[in-house]
Amino acid sequence: MSKQAFHQLVADLATQIAGRPLDADLDHWLNTHHGAGSPTYEALKRACIGGVAEGWLCEREGGGIRYGRVFKAEDALSRFSVDVVDMRDIAGPHHTHPGGEIDLIMPLEGEATFDGRPAGWCVYPPGSAHFPTVAQGRALVLYLLPEGQIQFSK
Repeated sequence: MSKQAFHQLVADLATQIAGRPLDADLDHWLNTHHGAGSPTYEALKRACIGGVAEGWLCEREGGGIRYGRVFKAEDALSRFSVDVVDMRDIAGPHHTHPGGEIDLIMPLEGEATFDGRPAGWCVYPPGSAHFPTVAQGRALVLYLLPEGQIQFSK
């Protein structure tokens, strides 16, 4: 899948969630309608695996984590930025989500989890914070940030 086709795939999903509160209800809705095994999940996972292989995803590396912002927040993406990380049995840097964070967890090796969650979606509300952690294997995690807002702790 091309970067442009990936953009359209994410934009289609972002349109469906635009304006919704980032909360447990959205977490449930995403996992019910676009969760692991669904056509949306499988298309996003294939696109992310392909993008990593082609070098336009996760093009940076630091602290044992491959990462990269694919798209800045823009109207076509309902004001979400799009980032993808590639992590294996590691905790990333602590950060806060001023506007919340929506994560798509895509295990690649083992029974990888992200913050204890298996394949699927995880929604963090505004003001939440964490050490993003992949355990029990390797996973790609796509994350959507309202207005691209993230604050790394010092």
